[in-house]
Amino acid sequence: MVGFNPHERVHLASTEFAFAGAVSGAASRAISQPLDVIKIRFQLQVEPLKKTPTSKYYGIFQAVSCIIKEEGVTALWKGHVPAQVLSVVYGVAQYSTFEILTERIWHYLPEILTTTYRPVTHTLCGGLSGCIATAFIFPVDLIRTRFVAQGEPKIYNNFTTAVTSIWKKEGIKGFYRGLVPSLFQIGPQMGLQFGMYTLFIGLWNKAIGIWPTSPPVALESIICGSGSGAIAKLLVYPLDVIKKRLQIQGFEEARKKFGAVRHYKGPIHCLVVSVQNEGVLSLYKGLYPSLIKAGVVAGINFCVYENVCRIIALSHSIDDR
Repeated sequence: MVGFNPHERVHLASTEFAFAGAVSGAASRAISQPLDVIKIRFQLQVEPLKKTPTSKYYGIFQAVSCIIKEEGVTALWKGHVPAQVLSVVYGVAQYSTFEILTERIWHYLPEILTTTYRPVTHTLCGGLSGCIATAFIFPVDLIRTRFVAQGEPKIYNNFTTAVTSIWKKEGIKGFYRGLVPSLFQIGPQMGLQFGMYTLFIGLWNKAIGIWPTSPPVALESIICGSGSGAIAKLLVYPLDVIKKRLQIQGFEEARKKFGAVRHYKGPIHCLVVSVQNEGVLSLYKGLYPSLIKAGVVAGINFCVYENVCRIIALSHSIDDR
């Protein structure tokens, strides 16, 4: 089960948790990438997300049709290579850190924190592990966002040209545009996601009369994971919009064909300008595909992670016989 459990017969090593995190990250990314592309296009569009003379995108199905027509089906997986790198490395960093933190809490703090208050503990550990993982892979996330954001002709043709261009034009700071709002977003989001997942699993197990921390089955992981992912995303979504808009600063040339572009001085300025010019709802642009994606990603992520860990633990049990 996600998080250290002293009652488990087999305790995995950090490298095994890291491997499970990598597999879960790769699987969820491959399936959800089109939703991510649509979400980012919506977030970056200054014009209203409804049918107007100036709006390029105004609905999920319309956006999919437009992207396929203008850029081809493969455009729905734009930025997939850096996104896969992002997901794999993020999964490794997040899950291994999370497992280490929850184990240390059990060893050095009162046991009640890993039993009665397990969801609270997982909220704190999930938030911290999410921030550590985000800071570690942020440059890749920024490049991935720019790949998705650009139209035709492309400014960046591959990962190497993107890195070289950003380094020459923007310096080291260019790789960390939007980091602050990203940390403010990912901390609460991942904390709530891990905490609510643990809470939902406990409630599910309690409802069917088994020990609250028993390992969940696949269906249980998918349903509880999807619910926790969608709710967590909803609560912090405006910060995601601000992060994405800051990440494309200095990259305006590639956005001209998609509509108006604006320059922001920082997170607060981006928030104020967005609300003043587009209204409060601008902070929720792309919400629907984002919630679908968050639910799908979290559900698949937790399910794959739980089952990979279970398979590894089972292999150890067989070896010990």
